[in-house]
Amino acid sequence: MSSSPRQVELRYDAVAIDTKWQARWDQDGLHRVNHDDPRPKWYEMTMYPYPSGDLHIGHWYAMAPADCHARFRRMQGYNVLHPIGFDAFGLPAENAAISRGIHPYTWTMSNIENMRRQLRSLGAIYDWDREIVCCAPEYYRWNQWFFLMFYERGLAYRAKAPVVWCPSCQTVLANEQVLNGSCERCGSEITRRDLEQWFFRITDYAEELLDFKGLQEWPDKILTMQTNWIGRSEGVEISFGIAHTGSSESEIRTFTTRIDTIFGVTFIVLAPEHPLVTELTSEEQREAVEAYIRTARQTSEIDRLSTEGEKTGVFLGSYAVNRLNGERVPIYIGDYVLVTYGTGAVMGVPAHDSRDFVFAKKYGLPIRIVIAPIEWDGSDLSEAFLGEGFMTNSARYEGMTNEEGKIAIAQDIEKNGWGEQTISYRIRDWLISRQRYWGTPIPMLYCQSCGIVPVPEQDLPVLLPSDADFTPTGESPLASNAAFVNTTCPRCQGPARRETDTMDTFMDSSWYMMRYLSPDYHDAPVDPDVGKKWLPVDQYTGGAEHAVMHLLYSRFFIKALRDTGFLEFDEPFLRLFNQGVILGEDHEKMSKSRGNVVNPDEVVGHLGADAVRCFLMFIGPWDQGGPWSEVGMNGMARWLNRVWELVERDPSDLDKTPIDQKTRQETQRETIRILHQTIRKCHNDLDRFKFNTAIAALMELTNHLYRVWAEASVDADTWRVCIEKFLLMLAPIAPHVTEEMWEITGHPYSIHQQLFPTWDDQLAAEDMITLVVQVNGKVRDKLEVPADIEEAAAQELALASPKVQSFMNGKTIFKSVYVPGRLVNLVVR
Repeated sequence: MSSSPRQVELRYDAVAIDTKWQARWDQDGLHRVNHDDPRPKWYEMTMYPYPSGDLHIGHWYAMAPADCHARFRRMQGYNVLHPIGFDAFGLPAENAAISRGIHPYTWTMSNIENMRRQLRSLGAIYDWDREIVCCAPEYYRWNQWFFLMFYERGLAYRAKAPVVWCPSCQTVLANEQVLNGSCERCGSEITRRDLEQWFFRITDYAEELLDFKGLQEWPDKILTMQTNWIGRSEGVEISFGIAHTGSSESEIRTFTTRIDTIFGVTFIVLAPEHPLVTELTSEEQREAVEAYIRTARQTSEIDRLSTEGEKTGVFLGSYAVNRLNGERVPIYIGDYVLVTYGTGAVMGVPAHDSRDFVFAKKYGLPIRIVIAPIEWDGSDLSEAFLGEGFMTNSARYEGMTNEEGKIAIAQDIEKNGWGEQTISYRIRDWLISRQRYWGTPIPMLYCQSCGIVPVPEQDLPVLLPSDADFTPTGESPLASNAAFVNTTCPRCQGPARRETDTMDTFMDSSWYMMRYLSPDYHDAPVDPDVGKKWLPVDQYTGGAEHAVMHLLYSRFFIKALRDTGFLEFDEPFLRLFNQGVILGEDHEKMSKSRGNVVNPDEVVGHLGADAVRCFLMFIGPWDQGGPWSEVGMNGMARWLNRVWELVERDPSDLDKTPIDQKTRQETQRETIRILHQTIRKCHNDLDRFKFNTAIAALMELTNHLYRVWAEASVDADTWRVCIEKFLLMLAPIAPHVTEEMWEITGHPYSIHQQLFPTWDDQLAAEDMITLVVQVNGKVRDKLEVPADIEEAAAQELALASPKVQSFMNGKTIFKSVYVPGRLVNLVVR
């Protein structure tokens, strides 16, 4: 059984080395970023952490490789800004206040202090003078400033919207907090409420958010997720008549991308929250409808939209009229229709929609085929037909292809005033209101005389009161704080009430990349001159789970600010890389309940930060993640021991050992070739976040250096060059131990002010290569040949091979294909 890494005895005092160099770097301001530095800028950010209390190994997995990449860019000659801060507002702090009797600010700042210490132990190049803490008034003041800017330009508005409600916790829940119709925290059945809330008009930017031209390197999966979330659809919004019902409205409007199937409509489904449901419900059906609505309001939107759940509904007892054929169509409610999506009503075409087909079968509704497959024999369908075909049972459009039908029907609908061709989006406006205390107060007032009044800019920030009562009441804790709520209207000087909702915490992270640049600037969210120098962010790293929330909101935010003239660029982050997830040794996601969470402090306290950094970068491709392994940590510590032992050796000992000079010359040429190949590979791998293969190349070089030392087959000068280049390659990966070894080998401070080594392709070229010889595409021999061999010579050697000749008897060469440095393929007949 393998020993624990805690049993590995290091040849050096890792903890002392970490402490020594972190103090020196801090004292010398080595990581302090100068805006006037003449080098080209490189702004690299990693997603900032929530101050939950302890920095766990998952934080290290996100941050250590990101720091390595930022260090690598600095060694390439860039002036690198790689900042850190804390996502300090949010629900966990408020829950802690309730459960522990401690103020959210106290809990948060205590956690930040602890995590700040842990982050420093990482040895990252964070410029701590630029740290941001989102719960600080000097930060959230600018959240309020942006809100007022959006309000003035019509991008912020107030409207009534349904929310998920837990009657036990007396609070609004996010959809993700609902499990099987119950509150994930207390288990109570959820319901819904309609509340006046604040929104940002992200839908105004839906089309532009689908334009990814300004993004240089983003993962395809993130672009696909954003595309699907925005959900652009071209189609027709068509009305069905309900004037005959006596309703306050004369029509129900639905959106469809398949107007060619309009003659196949046999029912309509409204969302349970649709405003017309009550009016359209007959007395005979009222009890069943109200019971269904109560059940639907206890189900999260995620569950309602799930493709796995059974589709249910209830007949309202009323009908709408399909204006194209005059048919009366029964109206249902169904929980799979959401009032927040589209028009809140869908037309049911069971013959040509899989979901509608199941619904119609369940409730015995007609299934009328109106798009006929070419091979259709007139029989009933066993499932919905979704393909292309010819119009049938479709009045004067009979016989058209369905694509022709789409055009003709859409034109006729517009001509008759029954609807219009339009574009629909799945995305809804960003609801930013939260009925919580621990967030940015929304800077709006309510005056009986003046209505809704924005807080004057000179009165910002609107401060969170420190004496709020956190007992759940169903309203924001701010609502019961009279000193906060009651104020004076700035317009009429009469009494006014403050808005008591706070902002969604995604507001904080939508613009935080700006505040890092000038965190002490008092006249604007960012010093404009500094912003022009550094923005947009060149490289962003973080988890893919933020694809359609934080990343989409940030993109909207920047585009909206550009349109106000505040910024001159279109995208916040030019490049994005998503890291994977580190698992426990049991290959399960780390969690306290599983008991597989790794505290990095314990490992760092024995093996030092660099061993942990190296291990995390070596366990596999960074975008795929991998399991924590004490055996793996053990192996990484042993490798760093071997590196240390190599560096300690006295190169002059090599020149004292007698050896054949020809052998030494050949080995030195081989060693220089391997060194330059390693530099090239390490450079290219670090550039592309391939940390694991970069470290693997360094391990191979380590093995080679051990071999040539044992043979004494290189001279002292060659050894010194190899060690120097090796340390420079290892420096961004293991910054502390390389700084120490750089000093031991007599180099001037600091290794982290050096450039990454360069390589010579000629020196890296192999002397000999393996040339594959094929006959008619099948491998018949492999030959060792000079790396610079010409095509004619390669073909001559191939034809001279006895193995190849045995397949050539009586045959003529029709063609010869030569791939330089790889193969010769002889095509014979």
